[in-house]
Amino acid sequence: MMYVEELRHGFEFIETVREITGGENPTPILVIKSGQTAEGAQAASSHTGSLAGSEMVYTALFQQAGVFRVQTIEELFDYALAFGNQPLPRGNRMAIITNAGGPGIIATDVTIHSGLTLAKLSDETTETLRRHLPSAANIHNPVDVIGDAQSDRYQAALAAVLNDDNVDGVIFILTPQSMTEIEATAQVIPPLARASGKPVVASFMGLLDVSKGAEILQRNGIPHYHFPETAARAISALYRHSQWIARAHHREFAIRVDKKRAREVIKAALAEGKQYLGEVEGNEILAAYGFPVLPGRLVTSPEEAAAAASAFGHCAFKIVSPQIIHKSDVGGVRVGIKTPEEAAVAYSEMVATVRSHRPEATITGIYAQQMASAGVEVILGIKRYRLFGPLLMFGLGGIFVEIFKDVSFRLAPIRYNGAQFMVHSIKAFPMLNGARGAKPCDIEALEHCLLRLSALATDNPEIAELDINPLMVHPRGHGCSVADCRILLNPAGSCPEKR
Repeated sequence: MMYVEELRHGFEFIETVREITGGENPTPILVIKSGQTAEGAQAASSHTGSLAGSEMVYTALFQQAGVFRVQTIEELFDYALAFGNQPLPRGNRMAIITNAGGPGIIATDVTIHSGLTLAKLSDETTETLRRHLPSAANIHNPVDVIGDAQSDRYQAALAAVLNDDNVDGVIFILTPQSMTEIEATAQVIPPLARASGKPVVASFMGLLDVSKGAEILQRNGIPHYHFPETAARAISALYRHSQWIARAHHREFAIRVDKKRAREVIKAALAEGKQYLGEVEGNEILAAYGFPVLPGRLVTSPEEAAAAASAFGHCAFKIVSPQIIHKSDVGGVRVGIKTPEEAAVAYSEMVATVRSHRPEATITGIYAQQMASAGVEVILGIKRYRLFGPLLMFGLGGIFVEIFKDVSFRLAPIRYNGAQFMVHSIKAFPMLNGARGAKPCDIEALEHCLLRLSALATDNPEIAELDINPLMVHPRGHGCSVADCRILLNPAGSCPEKR
């Protein structure tokens, strides 16, 4: 169990702690991080220091290290009871046993909301329950042994569901009623749980009247909670950690890059005093790292614009100026240019429009680029932190990134597992995977782009920020296309991070 205000060595933490949480003898680590708000961070800084606004860094760091993060001190101890005393479940199929319908329904709701499912009991199990329970009982999950149940009825129900191969764990609920044998019921749970090898958590609802039963459970390593919602969340935490332990380790993808070429472009830009790089230099850097950059070139006259349209076909035009970052705001972007004649006119009109909005800006020309084919728009990004190095971002892109903020993060460098996690963890992943009859996207090509992004970030410490937005992800087998990019350089970039 850890209480954290600040970590100063991000990637070293990941490498060290991953050996504890995922090595030959995996040991769970629970962590609570204070200073999640700007106000909380300021309060923490008066003690040992903290990084305000860096919560996404810590979230990524803990996920990569296999550390289970909790949000409250209460959760820290509630989950520690489960992690310290129960085995990890093999799956997410849970059975609920109760003697009162209401708590069983509430436990069902929380179980589902916590990422678990209700186990579908086998015919053999329901038949066993039918023989041992009265006709008024519910022999399907959640199993309701009804209010007059004594310890023998609870024992029969627990033995039956634990012996069911469809059940990965049990939430055991008891409400004290006139016929309830609290202590005797508590004594039947531990031996059955130990023999099954499956996690069992209990909620004896009440305080003084169930206290002796709760003591029996605690002495025998059965986590006990006052309310069934907490029991359901605790067993969900066990399952989520078991997923990390059992994650697949994919074969690494070897990428080929022209690191020397990228370094030359960055050094040349810094020598000229440039800190913001648009498509001209940005696409050259991305191409050096194997990103699927669309054909494009800088044009400086209507005639050159017409020639570019003739060469590329369907084109997008973007103004090139070191003073203009948000091009659309000043009329500096035009898409869907199809003919050389249209391109020549568009060039003149765009330059005039931008000059009317920003007369002080130096206009280098227009970047003419082939239009990307249809696909799902995603964003790839880099944000470099002084203590942790580069943080990678992935999410739903285009105009939606600021609206939905559906993104995931990882500290670089990442491996294939990390790239796959980033793609699969966003809420919009079904859009990439063929939702509602759409063709599945080329997810493998997207994951390779994230690995290239990781290499670019770790090799080039001068890159302070980078956005590829959007990256168009095409149907499976057709790869991706970089539609737009921007790079912010920091001349005082730190040394490259440990690979």
